[in-house]
Amino acid sequence: MTDELTAHDFDRARQKAFLHDLLAVVGRRPNDLIPYHEVRQRLSPERESYRGLQTVPIDQIVGSMDRFQDFDRAFLPRQRHTARRWRNVDRAYYDDVTLPPIQLYKVGDIYFVKDGNHRVSVAREKGVDFIDAEVIEGHVRVPLYASMRPQELLLQVEYAEFLRRTDIDRIRPDHDIRPTALGRYDEIWTHIRGHQQWLSAIWHRPATVAEAVADWYDYIYRPIVRVVAERGVLDRFPHHTEADVYLWVMRHRGELEEREGRDVGPIASATDYAEEVTHQPGPVGRLAEGLRHLAARVIPGLDDDEEPDPHRPITPDPFPVDSTRTSAGGATPTSTATPSAAAPSDDAPADPPVEASVGDGSARATPASGTTPGAPRSGDAPRAGDAEQVSAESETSARA
Repeated sequence: MTDELTAHDFDRARQKAFLHDLLAVVGRRPNDLIPYHEVRQRLSPERESYRGLQTVPIDQIVGSMDRFQDFDRAFLPRQRHTARRWRNVDRAYYDDVTLPPIQLYKVGDIYFVKDGNHRVSVAREKGVDFIDAEVIEGHVRVPLYASMRPQELLLQVEYAEFLRRTDIDRIRPDHDIRPTALGRYDEIWTHIRGHQQWLSAIWHRPATVAEAVADWYDYIYRPIVRVVAERGVLDRFPHHTEADVYLWVMRHRGELEEREGRDVGPIASATDYAEEVTHQPGPVGRLAEGLRHLAARVIPGLDDDEEPDPHRPITPDPFPVDSTRTSAGGATPTSTATPSAAAPSDDAPADPPVEASVGDGSARATPASGTTPGAPRSGDAPRAGDAEQVSAESETSARA
């Protein structure tokens, strides 16, 4: 009798899993457990602690360490090969047998199953709200909730790792660096590390990560964000953030340097980018342009007097950089900016750092954008920008 009940329970659970997957496809929403390795390769917890035996809300268990393909987001069984173990656990419920606690890994307010996936699956199917578990917790600085969609949760995990690396939440507590695509915190971290190398070169001593973070934020990131905000760029892309636009500007900066054959500072890059973006036509303008080109194909010679645009339009592309990540603490992706055409040859003497005085009597050299503060170049030696660039952007000056 019990065997018939457990077989029926398993078949019903699999049917529900199939229905959930079908609804997820139609609704274009994820229905998978979150693999723990997707979190671990993006995050190194600041510390871990053994929490012992706890009673855990079962709906806060959102992922698994190694069985994430066998169950859906609600821990319903997807695979036929899980039947034997699933039915054994189900039989224990019918026979009133006490099962040992499961093992969970906690990050924020969510849990990943280390051991006991089938017990979680059967318990949820039986309508159990809480389950006993031995818990190990990895401590992070940001909240993680079971209600988050997988993309949102992984972005939050990347943000936690960015905070661990930079301490920017303590150095600049009012920051708002929140890109909308995975992998962008690694790109920003590459900029900061490059800026650290440049500061070490001009200060003639090793710059700390904290010094590099503060200097990059005050004299690279904030000036760019201020320019694009004043020019209305952020208003044109309501579903993106200032961190997204910062990254677009840095890529645009590389294109400018290649096109013009000289170093371009952060404010000049942001201004040029804003000019190109804000002068692009809206939907009505694009429709009119399309109709004009269509008419030109029908009426020969209609566009004969039109002068070609000397520059390729720069558009806020949806992140062309490969977002494949490495494990936490491993190598970060290399910036995609193109090396400056004005980079000196091995035989040419490097220009000395140039300092620009500011109103408070302090001075600061402006970095050449061919190196790290703007768009870091892997393998390039740090070099200072020219005096004209420093003078043109004196508002971004700081101490020597």
